[in-house]
Formats: sequence, structure tokens, C-alpha cells
Amino acid sequence: MTILFEPHRQWSARLAPLLGTGVQTTSRLEDVERLLTDQHPDPLVLFGPSTDAALALDFAARQRLVRPALGVLLLRERLDVETMSQALRAGVRDVVEVRDIDAVRAACDRSLEVSRHLLGAGTARAADGARVVTVFSAKGGCGKSTLATNLAVALAEGGQRRVCLVDLDLAFGDVGIMLQLVPERSIADAVNARERIDPTLVRALLTSYAPGIDVLLAPVGPTHAERIGRDVVAQVLAAVRAMADYVVVDTPAAFTEGVLAALDVSDFHVLVATPDVPALKNLRVAMDMLDLLELRREARFVVLNRSDARVGLTGADVERVLQTPTAVHIPSSRDVPVSINRGVPIMVEKPSHPVSRAIRGLALERIADEAPRAGRGLREWIGRVGSR
Repeated sequence: MTILFEPHRQWSARLAPLLGTGVQTTSRLEDVERLLTDQHPDPLVLFGPSTDAALALDFAARQRLVRPALGVLLLRERLDVETMSQALRAGVRDVVEVRDIDAVRAACDRSLEVSRHLLGAGTARAADGARVVTVFSAKGGCGKSTLATNLAVALAEGGQRRVCLVDLDLAFGDVGIMLQLVPERSIADAVNARERIDPTLVRALLTSYAPGIDVLLAPVGPTHAERIGRDVVAQVLAAVRAMADYVVVDTPAAFTEGVLAALDVSDFHVLVATPDVPALKNLRVAMDMLDLLELRREARFVVLNRSDARVGLTGADVERVLQTPTAVHIPSSRDVPVSINRGVPIMVEKPSHPVSRAIRGLALERIADEAPRAGRGLREWIGRVGSR
């Protein structure tokens, strides 16, 4: 059931037909309360553009306690950061520009999906929690973000699975520009609501990319990174695990607090290197760190990117430096930087390309069919260090 609350009849008459069949319209708040007593399994309330924002926010805050599955959307003639921030804190799932009907419909669909999940109609995978795949490299320029974006596409398989791609390179994240996404919202918007970071809030912060793929973008500027601590990252990842089948986490080339939080809850650690001595050395040091943190070795997959580059190192040399087998070899190709510059992942643009086939093999043969649980030991280790 979708309820449109709008004081002005002109707006009601214009919006109701565009929202689909079965929309109940009213200009009285008591009618909204009466209609909600039906306890329809997919409840959604839209507050139209002429609604006083304070009234809508007060309603959302009250309903969050008594009807946690109820979705509340706020339609505005103009979007501003302050209203959006206040709305999200109050429990409004999304704030949308009323004239962008496609965006309004998409927001309605997202809200209804969250409601179905909260009412127990989610998938079996969502009930268990998504598998988390953290992609990490110990040196910049190894193709980590490229792998993460294409891995998300491969795991989604055209919408057969729900995948959330999280950009944890909080200072200089590239996922947004690689996918040509407008960074209207990001993980930074969760900071002001750290006391109630849940699937409802995080759902409103996601940017849809393709069927089955949603993206949580990094902040637009490096100054926001300082405000996003380990606790925020942990809460955000816990929330996205409740709404997806797989979570792919892109990271910076450093063991930041956010990266440690992701590693701690990850089922798989995809470690990326290129066939050059500095990258291999750094990855070997990083793996020693993972051992120190007691994160399970069987959850790691070493990916050698640009593996066929003629740089004087053989496959045997690479494995000797890393002291571990290489799980996946991704060939070098000029088509990869071309796809990056075009803003279209090579998995989308050329699904039969050798690079695409290698990434699909990692996704479907190594990750989708296995489920080791890697994330334990880090909290205990930090606790031991802190107690010394």
C-alpha cells in the first residue's frame, strides 16, 4: 500500500497517476494513521512537495519506533543538504526531487524492498548475511579498484544476485568516477547518524548502478575521511550485509581503521599485486600482517594483475617472493584502461574478453561456490595489544 500525503490537490492529481495503481491520496494526517492500520505487507508513505518538512520528519521519527518496516519518502521541489541530512536522521528513507519521476519511482521500489526485508520476506542469503569480499593491495596502481568494480559486476550476473559495492578509499575513492556515478550521497552521510546506522538508513545512501548492483560511494573530498572511524565502517558493513548477497569492498593501499574493520568481517580477502618487485614485496609484508591479525589464510586469494607483462619476472619468481600460490592470473590488456576512461567496466563492455573471463572465474569459481569465514581474530588481537 502506497499513501500519498499532499495538502494541495493539484500536486495530488499530478503525482498519483504517475506512481502506479493502488495509491491512496489524502491531505489529512489522521487519514494516514487510519490507512496504516491495514498493516499491508509493503507500507509506504510519500509526503508531497507542499508538505511542511517538520511535519514529515516528526511523523517519520514516531513511525520508526512503532512501525519500523514503514517506508517514508519526502518529495521536494528543490533538494538541499540540510533537509536531506535532517530527514535521514529522522528516519526518512529518501528525499527525492519531485519532478524527477524516474527517481521517485526508483526510491519507492527501494523502500518497498527494504520493507519486505524487514518484514521477513528477504532472501535466504540476506537472512544469513551477505558474504563480504574485501579487495586489497599493498601498493597503489595495481588495479585494485578496477578489479573490485568488475568483480561486483561478475558476482551480480545481470541481476541474479544482489551486490553492494562499498568504496572504502575514503580519501581518494575512484569507484564513482569509474562507474560514472554522480556522488550525491556517500558513506560520509552516515557519520551524523552513527547512533542509528541500520539497513534503512544505509539503503538511502546507496547509488544504483545496474540491475542487482548498488554502490556506497566514498566522500567527494579527503577532509571527510577523518570523520569516518572504525565504528562507522563496522556499522555500515553490518547494515549492507543485511540487504545483499555479496558485499565487495574496495580499499586504499594502507591498513587504515576502515580497512581493518572490513578485513575483520570479510569472508574473502582478494589480495592484488602486479609483477614488479615493490608490489610483491609490499604484498608479502601485508600477508605477514594478516597472519599477525590471525585472519585465516584459506580465505585469501592472491590475484596477479597484468600477469603476462614482460618485465623479467616469471610466475615462479612471483610465487617465490610471495611464498604462496597465485590463485588468479589476469592478463595485461590496453582494453582495460580504455574501459576505465570510458567509465564502463570491461565485464560490461566486453564480457568475453580474457580479462573478463579471468575475473568471472574468480567470482564464480572461487567466491560464489565457497564460504570460508575469515573475520575473526582481529578484535581479539587488538584487545590483547591494547591491554599491554
